[in-house]
Amino acid sequence: MTSTAPSTSANGSFPNTRWSVVVAARSQDEPHSAAALESLCRAYWYPLYAHSRRSGKSPHDAQDITQEFIYRLLEKRWLDSADPGKGKLRTFLIVALKNFMNNEWRRASAQRRGGGIAPIPIDTQFAETQFASTPAGSLDPDEAFDKEWALNLLQVTMNRLAAEFTGKKPGHFDALKTCLMGASGPIDYAALASRLDMNEGAARVAVHRLRKRFREIYREELSQTLANGEDLDSELRHLAAVLAT
Repeated sequence: MTSTAPSTSANGSFPNTRWSVVVAARSQDEPHSAAALESLCRAYWYPLYAHSRRSGKSPHDAQDITQEFIYRLLEKRWLDSADPGKGKLRTFLIVALKNFMNNEWRRASAQRRGGGIAPIPIDTQFAETQFASTPAGSLDPDEAFDKEWALNLLQVTMNRLAAEFTGKKPGHFDALKTCLMGASGPIDYAALASRLDMNEGAARVAVHRLRKRFREIYREELSQTLANGEDLDSELRHLAAVLAT
């Protein structure tokens, strides 16, 4: 069974992770709703799969759970109960998944098996490769979900940032993006300036501006997954701690 990896959609953009997408998915406008639902599936299937695997489920059962849960979100209108005013989007999804796993998965699977409903594609090979990259026992199920959620948000931010460079100075984003996380040690500004065809002072300014814009976009994207008035800085700290594990 094959599928696009969860990091990109068919057109190369990263799926949205916002409450607004959930609201759109509940819309009575069928084409608009279908597009939103597709975006939700692309964005969330791997975090859901990772949670199932960390809960001790086999690859086959994790695939079954993820497919059935998303089917319920789509076909059974479970999203109708999602309220952006009541809390975090990630909390709604993880609570709904746990309830489903505890109460309905076996019965729902038995009822649907052989029913002719096409399953939601899951790239199990990709999922297991991704899952194996995290040492066994290092994350509990909730932490696994939250980590994949945070990685989704980082990629959304990177894609938006890259899009802002489109049509400006070709190659500049590729040169600058390695400076965002600072994981590779001190920046060689002289080499960067040469690559960007500018002086070293201008290269330092470019890096500063890119990092500032990255933080702005990340905060904006994250805020869109929270209820109004919810503590953004607290959520930032939580996801930063999860990414550090």
